[in-house]
Amino acid sequence: MTDTAFDRRALLGRAGAIGGALGASLLLPRWAMAQTDHSHHTIPMTGGPMTNGPMPMNTADGTLSGEHIALTIARTPFIVGRRTMQATCVNGTVPGPLIRLREGQDAAIDVTNHLDEDSSIHWHGLVLPFQMDGVPGLSFPGIRPGETFRYRFPVHQSGTYWYHSHSGGQEGTGLIGPLVIDPAGPERVASDREMILVLSDWSALSPMAMLHKLKVDPDVFNFQQQTLTQSPSGKPMPLSDRLRWSRTRMSPTDIADVTGSTYTYLVNGHDPLANWTGLFRAGERVRLRIINASAMTIFNLRISDLPLTVIAADGSDVKPVETDEIQIGVAETYDVIVTPQDRAYTLVAESIDRSGMALATLATRPGMTAPVPALRKPPRLTMRDMGMGDMGDMQGMSGMSHMEMDHGSMTMRDPANAPGIDLNPGVDMIAPMPADRMGDRGLGLEHVDHRVLVYTDLEAPEPRADVTAPTREIVVYLTGNMARYMWSFDGRKFSHMTQPIRLERGERVRFKLVNLTMMTHPIHLHGFLFDLANGKGNRAPRKHTVNVLPGGYAAFDLTADAPGDWAFHCHLLLHMMAGMFNVVSVRPMDGGAA
Repeated sequence: MTDTAFDRRALLGRAGAIGGALGASLLLPRWAMAQTDHSHHTIPMTGGPMTNGPMPMNTADGTLSGEHIALTIARTPFIVGRRTMQATCVNGTVPGPLIRLREGQDAAIDVTNHLDEDSSIHWHGLVLPFQMDGVPGLSFPGIRPGETFRYRFPVHQSGTYWYHSHSGGQEGTGLIGPLVIDPAGPERVASDREMILVLSDWSALSPMAMLHKLKVDPDVFNFQQQTLTQSPSGKPMPLSDRLRWSRTRMSPTDIADVTGSTYTYLVNGHDPLANWTGLFRAGERVRLRIINASAMTIFNLRISDLPLTVIAADGSDVKPVETDEIQIGVAETYDVIVTPQDRAYTLVAESIDRSGMALATLATRPGMTAPVPALRKPPRLTMRDMGMGDMGDMQGMSGMSHMEMDHGSMTMRDPANAPGIDLNPGVDMIAPMPADRMGDRGLGLEHVDHRVLVYTDLEAPEPRADVTAPTREIVVYLTGNMARYMWSFDGRKFSHMTQPIRLERGERVRFKLVNLTMMTHPIHLHGFLFDLANGKGNRAPRKHTVNVLPGGYAAFDLTADAPGDWAFHCHLLLHMMAGMFNVVSVRPMDGGAA
């Protein structure tokens, strides 16, 4: 697929012939359907003072609002391309219905499970009582078949969020949906129209089947392997580098575990052939609420010829910053403003390994299309991704002698470089010199000739009084063994014997996440919006998920003001299932309970 341009006319022609996309659309909620007129997606609630009266429970477009919402979980046939598969749906659709709440309201959401197995819904990014967080075995027992569980919580925040199952890999089989919380007052940044864009990955294989295959052969989905003698630039690889790569038991092409060889990448449940279209009027300020609800796919998102002004990250407002491309980790959300003119634009979300892409069109009239760019050349890992610090980028070091780099003096599994780690067969590599990569572009975007959003671009719109210095630092090592498909924190695969990370209620703590592996890990902490330690001081942006680049580290601060037990994990679904998970316990509970 590399460097092969999509022919949109051919694609759309095939889609019409197949009819599969039309079949799939019957299972889509209205918010996710391709638009046929300009009445779609105008701003339904533009803020303003809260009313005292009840909010509507179900709006005409199927959006669920109000203080009492009912959801049902079941299975349904789902069509992608020519194939009909079974999906896990919410209220009969994949993705699920849009839930729209208002900051300051109380919410009671009844979830009824019609599956033949336990299920759950986690409200991703919401600050709520831990008993309402939706993680079976940790915050509640789960929802058994035939049972209804009532989630009840006050809504303290605003922004773009989403919800998904936390049971049995069900988020990888369709149990996902958007959640938007309107502010109690006016929006900080005005817009004329909004569109919700939920990115996801879909496969006929279940997450459990994928995990089994990866345990047997970790490269089973990687069809972009290079030869042992080939360097990232395509030139012959020096012997010293071949030896170093062999010691890591990884390949420079190990960018993603699960790829476009099995995944179809979707926008609002539409595959690339279906060409989801959002309509606008020329010159409008359009707010795109972008949610990466994938199971295993980090996307690089851009819209040709259209700058993106980022106004919110993970639901929290940021000072507007203009860019051209965003690497969006699994579970992250970004709100951007675009001002398109009277033409069509193609939105491209390439998978991080460039084995496929999700596509959509923004246009002023139905039927308009724009050229679809070719997939770019697959990226390759570099020495910097290996944790060689600023010795760095092989592609930019072609003139340096590898003898001068003294590779031989470095060991790739020295426990002195990761104090406290459990050095067992589940840890095949310890990056020797992990660097701060908060200001780095994501994998594959290092050398593109346009602007790319990095975490150090983000800052709160105004100085914050609640940002104080942490009193201690907790270092968490992200560890794994790719050959055995084992993933863990600090070398310890999660089990009920794993000691939680304990925080004293009210203390201010810095988490430093050191990625000793050669894969990007989107790390999510439930129940908190933490402050990214990106050098912005009292303008630190708030997030709930952070991408930690390979061979590097990222850090965030938080005030432990939410008592309870909170899930803390990699949001790549199979990494979490394989053991990269722990619990953050904040004590004492209300009433002084330990």
